[in-house]
Amino acid sequence: MARGKVQMKRIENPVHRQVTFCKRRAGLLKKAKELSVLCDAEIGLFIFSAHGKRYELATKGTMQGLIEKYLKSTRGAEVAEEAKDKQTLDPKGEINMLKHEIEVLQRGLSYMYGGGAGTMTLDELHSLEKYLELWMFHIRSAKMDMMFQEIQLLKNKEGILQAANKYLQDKIEEQYPVTNMTSTLTDFQCPLTVQNEIFQF
Repeated sequence: MARGKVQMKRIENPVHRQVTFCKRRAGLLKKAKELSVLCDAEIGLFIFSAHGKRYELATKGTMQGLIEKYLKSTRGAEVAEEAKDKQTLDPKGEINMLKHEIEVLQRGLSYMYGGGAGTMTLDELHSLEKYLELWMFHIRSAKMDMMFQEIQLLKNKEGILQAANKYLQDKIEEQYPVTNMTSTLTDFQCPLTVQNEIFQF
């Protein structure tokens, strides 16, 4: 029997709505995994239920890595657009724009170090917020790179220590075989009787 066409509207029955959500969520995650395997694609997926519960899927690496990659790509596009806009400006316009950026940054620094909010306009605050977000992104990226490098160094040290430990264990087993150690212990006799002559008066 053929299924009827599903109407694209909110399911009123909460039980049916939850069952449909679970089934379709599982199907969506399965399709995303299949697309990643078949086409060698990196897929990041967020799903939030009606109750606010989060479900996520990162087919390659971690979700944080995919988000960083997405931010880098979007920032790169913004930087490219800004560079293109700057190229179209004449030298005087570019100088004036750079002077304005420096002035906004200087005001922002004075504002962060205790200056009043009245010294900056709303547009300047928006520009400062944009610069701060860009700086935070670069700082977080540099911090993540340093952490990855430290983790890699620790893994390398762990591998070296494991190899050295195995080498020492093999040397010990070569010099002191387990069978010989047990045989020498069993062959060694410790007399517990004491000669009577020693205690004669």
